[in-house]
Amino acid sequence: MRVDVISKEYPPEIYGGAGVHVAELVRSLRRSIDVRVRAFGAPRDEEGTTSYSVPAELVDANATLATLGTDLSMVGDIAGADVVHSHTWYANFAGHLAKLLHGIPHVITAHSLEPLRPWKAEQLGGGYRVSSYIEKTAYESADAIIAVSDGMRRDILRSYPDVDPERVVTIHNGIDLERWVRREDHDVARSLGIDPTRPTVIFVGRITRQKGLPYLLQAARHLPVEVQLVLCAGAPDTSEILAEVQSAVDVLRSERDGVVWIDRMLTRDELSTALSVSSVFVCPSVYEPLGIVNLEAMACGVAVVGTATGGIPEVVDDGVTGRLVPIDQVDDGTGTPVDPDKFVSDLARVLTEVVSNPDLCRQYGEAGRHRVEDHFAWEAIADRTEALYRRLTA
Repeated sequence: MRVDVISKEYPPEIYGGAGVHVAELVRSLRRSIDVRVRAFGAPRDEEGTTSYSVPAELVDANATLATLGTDLSMVGDIAGADVVHSHTWYANFAGHLAKLLHGIPHVITAHSLEPLRPWKAEQLGGGYRVSSYIEKTAYESADAIIAVSDGMRRDILRSYPDVDPERVVTIHNGIDLERWVRREDHDVARSLGIDPTRPTVIFVGRITRQKGLPYLLQAARHLPVEVQLVLCAGAPDTSEILAEVQSAVDVLRSERDGVVWIDRMLTRDELSTALSVSSVFVCPSVYEPLGIVNLEAMACGVAVVGTATGGIPEVVDDGVTGRLVPIDQVDDGTGTPVDPDKFVSDLARVLTEVVSNPDLCRQYGEAGRHRVEDHFAWEAIADRTEALYRRLTA
């Protein structure tokens, strides 16, 4: 069986969880089937992987048109595949056209949904309407849609009521248990600007509305003075959200020390070290289909405090591997808390309760490692994905 996987992100060009997912899924699938990767970006030397750049005529065009041009350049090469599997709207157009042109099943993995990310209009302008159209068209005609959580499955069926529920299956994201392990290297931590002797709350994520970073920065003003806050945050969606975060960080730094902002992409070893020397990982997202970074923190044996939204409650076992922060959200697709002050207050309270109790942090961290070992190994996830391919081609 040959499966062509299409993704905007693929090593070494990864900036979010979708790219991590594709890389790990492909690596695990290649144990048993022929997987050809078709990815955006610069040439790669990995066997079975082809890169596609923006057509010269579209280099200066709207970013959405450039994406569609890249998709078009892939479609012809998918001839001969048994299944095409696309990830994110960036690749859905190529997957949809390949299905039509070559008469093969199209599988989509849903990492996020355009209707639930209306702030993307800030970044894409009219391109957001195009991306929304592409996603809707692809979802409604796909042969199967993989939701990375049950919460995401519910969101798909709510956002696209014309999609047949029988075609939407849940297969969780996974974690590489051999690569993501605890690394308490204090020298590496100090080289990153982190004091490994202080109680620490760490955030890892892109600077985007869905990650809830502004709410965390407000909550951090109420943490005990001895607590260090580490922000591994980069790749801002817009200059506006970057300016908002920068302003909030400046205010926080004027009030307390121990605010560390790392805005570059860390290596896996650096990030696992930053996580391992921290007391608590925080995921303040207002929209999160699952959150691979929660799995990464748990694999490193770190307690997790996350918002009780999306797929996070399927990862964080409240009171066992960490804590969930309650949130009531307005029903307009933005994920905005109904009462932002209450959410900030609850986030600060829960973080303080956990970070102030080293024994509890250790207990949560150990339970988190056991949970990812039992439920989120990539090999089992790849097996379920391959079984779906074979069912579609039987």
